[in-house]
Amino acid sequence: MLKGKKVLLGVAGGIASYKSPGICSLLRKNGAEVKVVMTNNATEFVTPLTFQTMSNNVCHVEMFNQLFNMDVEHISLAKWADIIVIAPATANVIGKFANGIADDMLTTVLMASRCPVMIAPGMNTVMLESEANQKNMKTLKDRGVIVLGTATDVLACNDYGSGKMLEPSEIVDEIDSLLTEKDLSGKKFVITAGPTIEPLDPVRYLTNHSSGKMGYALANCAKKRGAHVTLISGPTSITPPKVDNFVNVKTTRDMFDAVGEYFEDSDVLIKAAAPADYRPKNYSEEKIKKTAKGDLNSLEMEKNPDIARHYGAMKKNQLIVGFAAESNNIYEYAKEKLEKKNFDMIVVNNIKKEGAGFGTDTNIVSIIDREKVDDLEIMSKSDLANEILDRVKRLMS
Repeated sequence: MLKGKKVLLGVAGGIASYKSPGICSLLRKNGAEVKVVMTNNATEFVTPLTFQTMSNNVCHVEMFNQLFNMDVEHISLAKWADIIVIAPATANVIGKFANGIADDMLTTVLMASRCPVMIAPGMNTVMLESEANQKNMKTLKDRGVIVLGTATDVLACNDYGSGKMLEPSEIVDEIDSLLTEKDLSGKKFVITAGPTIEPLDPVRYLTNHSSGKMGYALANCAKKRGAHVTLISGPTSITPPKVDNFVNVKTTRDMFDAVGEYFEDSDVLIKAAAPADYRPKNYSEEKIKKTAKGDLNSLEMEKNPDIARHYGAMKKNQLIVGFAAESNNIYEYAKEKLEKKNFDMIVVNNIKKEGAGFGTDTNIVSIIDREKVDDLEIMSKSDLANEILDRVKRLMS
């Protein structure tokens, strides 16, 4: 969602400035245009050439350099930006910004700013928590400046505490969230993700290869676009996105019950999870031993509830999006599921295609609704999530 956005990255003179090239790189990879303004102190940690190479734009440091294209640089930069992000923001720069001091290029640009400003503090714990710095950060927050939190860790000074600047990926995610249009505001989404597990005994269980990446991408993008998001997830190894409700479940029955808790009040249910269709009929309280009597050569199974079909049958005004992972006859099976489970739309992929299977960061899908079939090219799961949400928005309207 950062494609075409103009980000002015300010870099102050703190040890955390070594992370700032990573922010620049991630912004560029996500389609943003980046310009960089450094303080003189920041150049002691990272060279302007680094940022000039990574941003493919002039890196600005000195206030009174020869004018480029006869622009007054601090004004033209402030006009150009969709957002100004200071990372790291030192106590010194925070203090200057809060008190209207503009004695170098960076603080002068901040004084001339007319777009949202975000700061990512990075400093020693005592400096962060000092009365003066806390007062200055409150002043900025009261003016509408977005002040990000810090991490708690061992700091460069060998103290342990808060003050560590957030990681580049976290900062870029915050920028993306702020700049994303809130076109799903007021809508309530329930999204399921990941596998479920069905225990055999205290040691073993049955599951599948679902990673949860697609469902998590949908939840993340829907939240950034302003939706109220409940994410119901089976066990995964990935960090959950920032959503309104995160519900962790294990079995298919757990997921069935969790969906039931939120479904009636929802506008959209997206069934991106891969719940187990069957479970062992009998659970052993003790570990099943490898003996003639107790081995696993024969396993009696019983059906789990069909979550999608159940809630598809009871929906009123909700819109339901289903997913199908198939290895053959993908259109036939997907259309059959669309009808039987009363979906409004289904997203189907061929799991045998490279780049489309479980656990990948990309997907190749066909999207089928009541009117047509669209075959999409390979894309990231984040881009696909937004494509799906665009179609959901159109169907809702």
